[in-house]
Amino acid sequence: YIMGIKPTYIKKIGTELLEFHEEKFSNDFDENKKAVAGATNVPSKRVRNRVAGFITRKINTGKFKK
Repeated sequence: YIMGIKPTYIKKIGTELLEFHEEKFSNDFDENKKAVAGATNVPSKRVRNRVAGFITRKINTGKFKK
């Protein structure tokens, strides 16, 4: 694993969640963790946190257009 390069499944889940449930997400990581847990059935806490981090970073850097 190289820092800064996300596996495609993290990107895919995060991008789809932003497309279909963007109103559930904010620029707060802790809120996004709860939103990811509610919107998906990801069993792994690590994957859930990585998806929430990806979403949070996309929103904070302005790379996701609302």
